[in-house]
Amino acid sequence: MDTAQSASWSSSKIPNQLIDNYNSASSKRPNTNISLAPMTPLFASSTNHLSSKLVKTPAETLTVKLLDQQIPEDQKHPLHYTWVFWFMHRPPGAKITNYESGMKKIASFSSIEDYWAVYSHLKRPKDLPNISDYHLFKQGVRPVWEDTMNVNGGKWIVRLKKGLASRYWESLVMAIVGDQFDVGQEICGAVLSIRNSEDILSVWNQSAHEGRTNLKIRDTMKKVLNLPADTIMEYKTHNDSLNDHSSFRNTDIFR
Repeated sequence: MDTAQSASWSSSKIPNQLIDNYNSASSKRPNTNISLAPMTPLFASSTNHLSSKLVKTPAETLTVKLLDQQIPEDQKHPLHYTWVFWFMHRPPGAKITNYESGMKKIASFSSIEDYWAVYSHLKRPKDLPNISDYHLFKQGVRPVWEDTMNVNGGKWIVRLKKGLASRYWESLVMAIVGDQFDVGQEICGAVLSIRNSEDILSVWNQSAHEGRTNLKIRDTMKKVLNLPADTIMEYKTHNDSLNDHSSFRNTDIFR
């Protein structure tokens, strides 16, 4: 959700929305879905600090206060897993001989409050240079095909026109960390790939050959992103990627 959208909210509604959000998140039952949307952050122009140049509405000011508060750990609202943001950029013409070493760990988080504190400092996808990737993965899962949690799985792929990645990436991230997919431990993570002519979203799962689960992931992805019914979805197993050394070629097409 863009900052401009959060500015249009009525500030008088924000406290109740936050309370509702906290109440839904405070349950630690594994199957409880967590709604993160009400706590819309400011998006900084730097990964080091919140931008002081942004004009803050009352709603945004409240968000800044939430981010700036030193909230005791026992008062935070835990997510079901700890998640890690990673980033990688390859300059045009450069080759990466070791993919894993080219990735930089940004930060980890395990509560709603820590999620927003991290996410609000990240550059928007539209501001990233071409051939850049954001990765969001469960702690302990390396964002590479060979990881033991990934090697028998695969990924669902959606190709986006340039200019749409920021909105879709935020919606996907919130759905994943909020357990909106409701497929147990099957989701490993997600990747946003910024490329020259298109941007690509992918959701990684553990089991490439669990047909019913895979279709549920596909359908949930369509739902949380509000994709048109005729959107083309693609799937590729990580084993196929290891064999042909590519992420997005030779995929299975689903219409």
